[in-house]
Amino acid sequence: MTEKQRNIVKKAARAGGWQVFRRGARMLPFGGTLVVITLVGSDIRRKGLVKGVINSGLDAIPVVGLVKNGYEMFKGDIISDKPNRKKNNGRIK
Repeated sequence: MTEKQRNIVKKAARAGGWQVFRRGARMLPFGGTLVVITLVGSDIRRKGLVKGVINSGLDAIPVVGLVKNGYEMFKGDIISDKPNRKKNNGRIK
């Protein structure tokens, strides 16, 4: 494996590790509620106002958040993200 390939694998592992950590931290009974409160802004940005608040609200409830995030680890998001919009110059907004 070349150095470039190793760097790509390391970056992918770090990004994937952060996703697993974030979902795992949300699954903690009451500490997860604090994590959800700090991440509510990113949920609203990704999902929209109503869906983001609903998603964060479900995550903040201790047992419901545990079940929801456990399901999402294997099956994907229950509440879908909003579609990406493109600006005139082709960049994703």
